[in-house]
Amino acid sequence: MKVVISGFYGLGNTGDEAILESIVDNLREELDNPDITVFSLSPQETASTHNVKSVYRGWRHENKEKIRALRQADLLISGGGGLLQDTYPTKVIFGPLPYYLLIVFLAKLCGAKVMFFSQGIGPVNTRYGKLLMKVFANLADLITVRDEYSKQLLHKLGVKRPKSIVTSDIVFGFMPKEDKACLESLPLAEEDMNRVVAVSVRPWFGRTEHYAEMAETLDKLLEKKDVIPVFVPMEGHHDVKASNLVIERMKHSDKVHVLAGDFTPNQYLDFIGRSRLTIGMRLHSLIFATLKGVPHIGISYDKKVESLLKRSGMWDYSFLLEEIDTNKMADNAIHLLENRDAASALITENAKELRSEAVRNVDLLREYFGN
Repeated sequence: MKVVISGFYGLGNTGDEAILESIVDNLREELDNPDITVFSLSPQETASTHNVKSVYRGWRHENKEKIRALRQADLLISGGGGLLQDTYPTKVIFGPLPYYLLIVFLAKLCGAKVMFFSQGIGPVNTRYGKLLMKVFANLADLITVRDEYSKQLLHKLGVKRPKSIVTSDIVFGFMPKEDKACLESLPLAEEDMNRVVAVSVRPWFGRTEHYAEMAETLDKLLEKKDVIPVFVPMEGHHDVKASNLVIERMKHSDKVHVLAGDFTPNQYLDFIGRSRLTIGMRLHSLIFATLKGVPHIGISYDKKVESLLKRSGMWDYSFLLEEIDTNKMADNAIHLLENRDAASALITENAKELRSEAVRNVDLLREYFGN
């Protein structure tokens, strides 16, 4: 089978690179010698990292190559991740929503089947975005979404052909390999990981209040427990900067560490998996914690984060971005640290179901499109 994968690849986002690695690994595990081409902003790096063919994803060049790849393909996989949304500016053919749907339209014109793969849908709030979804998303031959909210939103947007199937984020099908590069980059010993609280923060549309709130929470936690906060930047320099903005606001800034923003998804997964607790904004920092049975507190800036936390069993300990209570967050962190085994057992049990649903994405692909 010849497959083209379209997504937010080659831009240094750990979550999206983990999605790509999971898709490629699971396709190779379940299909006979799939021929894979990835649309990427860094095609040479993507090709080298994953041993695939790769074409530049933007419209500035290699458009003939994109069309050639789609004409030769049996299937376009659009996803996974939160591709279909208009949170970011959308103008005619610019912005995530028109870009990914135009790739879908091109694939159909070229004779390829289309699967929306393990996607998180929305938000889609503009009139233009809703029109694009109703016209072009209905061209898909198979849709799997990673949560019930996405399924309901598709229905509201008039996307009914085909019906959508709820699975889970394909990163729950990630195939981890032991790699201590993150730990080895820090002045910590392996036994120190039993005190590490992994922290993931991100910028969010000019909002700054959460930097001070996270700083206050970590200071309270440090004053009550012998922990080592370590910031895990999931999107390169963007999250490194956000981490430093938190540290600047801390009274006990001398007790924290920041990982570099250039580790692989597997290396970040390995590090989070060794931590005692994770406090995270980035969706995939929380997915990594769930995969490894690590208790976690989420800060939800989007429905996709809330949906994940409800499925992992940690929503009761977590917060909406607009409703952070620093005293309660510090207390929740202490509770999870002191009752880690019970929390870990709950998460591990929930993760089994999520992993089974993630792998089902590929089972459905094979069922609908053959091998």
